[in-house]
Amino acid sequence: MQVLINSIKQSIQLSHEAEEYLKSIAVERVVPKGTIFFREGDNVRNIYYIIDGCLRSFCTDNKGKEHTLQFGVKHWWISDYIAVHTNEMATLTLQSLTESTLIEFDAKKLNGILTLFPEYEPFQRNLLERHIVSLHKRILNQLQLTAAERYDLFLTQYPDIEQYARNYHIASYLGITQESLSRVRVEKTR
Repeated sequence: MQVLINSIKQSIQLSHEAEEYLKSIAVERVVPKGTIFFREGDNVRNIYYIIDGCLRSFCTDNKGKEHTLQFGVKHWWISDYIAVHTNEMATLTLQSLTESTLIEFDAKKLNGILTLFPEYEPFQRNLLERHIVSLHKRILNQLQLTAAERYDLFLTQYPDIEQYARNYHIASYLGITQESLSRVRVEKTR
């Protein structure tokens, strides 16, 4: 928990009371590889801060093909934000790709901090802004970059991910087939 508190304190001043509130609503968990936190169609009540490990969120199309939306790594937040913020059922499945250490928050209680401790608002706003920017960049990259360029960018953003993620996870994140991913890797070694 102190890792997260220190991270927050790097961007805002956090009162002792706000820090204690965060600690009171947090649950630190160590989960094994393969843990499913929720599936498409479930109620989603939690948001996760990753202390260590790797998670992925994905959806499944009507043909059964998985599409990876996000990988979550050390010091990242992850959940199904559509479900959390609109009270809808999950549109994603969240799974651990490695044994992972997380801090779990009830989303309503975490959002309640904004009313109780307004000093937390700039931190929360910054998180949301970074999340929106990240998603917009991801959409633009899918539309504008070649598969090889997307793969290079992926390796920059997730330098150690290939040791955790399977090829079909990476290919689905990049929006290409596993065969195309293999071709891109071969071209890189030439």
